[in-house]
Amino acid sequence: MSVDNEVGRLVTVLLHRPGPELARLTPRNNDSLLFDGVPWVGRAQEEHDAFAAALRAHGVEVLYLASLLAETLTVEAARAEVCAAVLADVRLGDTLREHVAAHLTGLTPAELATTLIAGLSRAELGRGGGLVHALMAPGDFVIDPLPNLLFTRDSSVWIGTRVAVTSLAMPARRRETTLTHAIYRHHPRFSGTAEIYDPALEHLEGGDVLLLAPGVLAVGVGERTRPSGAERLARRCFAAGLAHTVLVVPIAQERATMHLDTVCTMVDVDAVVMYPNVASSLQAWTLTAETLTGPAPFLTAAAAAMGIDTLRVIDTGLDPVTAEREQWDDGNNTLAIAPRLCVAYERNVETNAQLERQGIEVIRISGSELGSGRGGPRCMSAPIARSLS
Repeated sequence: MSVDNEVGRLVTVLLHRPGPELARLTPRNNDSLLFDGVPWVGRAQEEHDAFAAALRAHGVEVLYLASLLAETLTVEAARAEVCAAVLADVRLGDTLREHVAAHLTGLTPAELATTLIAGLSRAELGRGGGLVHALMAPGDFVIDPLPNLLFTRDSSVWIGTRVAVTSLAMPARRRETTLTHAIYRHHPRFSGTAEIYDPALEHLEGGDVLLLAPGVLAVGVGERTRPSGAERLARRCFAAGLAHTVLVVPIAQERATMHLDTVCTMVDVDAVVMYPNVASSLQAWTLTAETLTGPAPFLTAAAAAMGIDTLRVIDTGLDPVTAEREQWDDGNNTLAIAPRLCVAYERNVETNAQLERQGIEVIRISGSELGSGRGGPRCMSAPIARSLS
């Protein structure tokens, strides 16, 4: 289990197949749960299954988060840890908290895993008492669902042989790392795994972290990742010998550019697909263990840190309007599964054609429903092992 780059042959990846948590989305709550619409759950599952099948067809081992979680919850310490986190929600009140605790105690590990992901409504809880319970409507959530768990990239990032379990900025997503953290701490598959970051630290999300080359990281700071989180990660990576250079890249604090990987991802050891509307303006501060320099143009600073003359840039779209449309549709959010081989949404026709003209093979997948949460193939995948061979 080791990842020190973005484009080496993908060996093992963590995915989450969307399930009943997506069925919890309604026009009333989709905004607060960070979705731009109400997806068709069955079609989203079909699209995700095709994504996983494309990865397996190229020799990638696919691990599913829900299965790992159910296995993890057979460990009593893990079960106690995640239940305590759920019951710590201050919105419950003491009386309702007691009823929820009793309900969780009676669930099997598989049932508990489903409840922690899909949530629990007042009607499903059934019994209850106290003021909080009395004032809830039957459909109100006692435990909120986690529809964004689909985007496994954000809650954990492997850097070398260590895992960074991140600190998610949006309230609707913070419990995701409770589950991810439990898996890495207690599942036998990850026994002995050392952590380089944990959810109690400053806000840092995996979509903002690019492993440009061995020893070189880029970290976007904007809507989701704070400068303090980037600095904390850099300090820890330097101390552990996992990086010699960290580029800190400010990005617009907007939903369209919520993470660095919404505007730039790597498709070869020296090539990125990049949103042209920001390519010339994106800046970077360069951190080493001893120095802070900058700002400088991101592409220049990245090439210097990587020890190459220049980074090849492949534009999103062909014109400003197409580029803006395809960036919104995750045209920049590609997942490299080997050098010059990536997975992308089929709807980004012009961007995919640009990639192929530059010698990048594109595996096209459908994402009409998966994309309603604003995430592409990179967002939906957390690499656990890569190899340059």
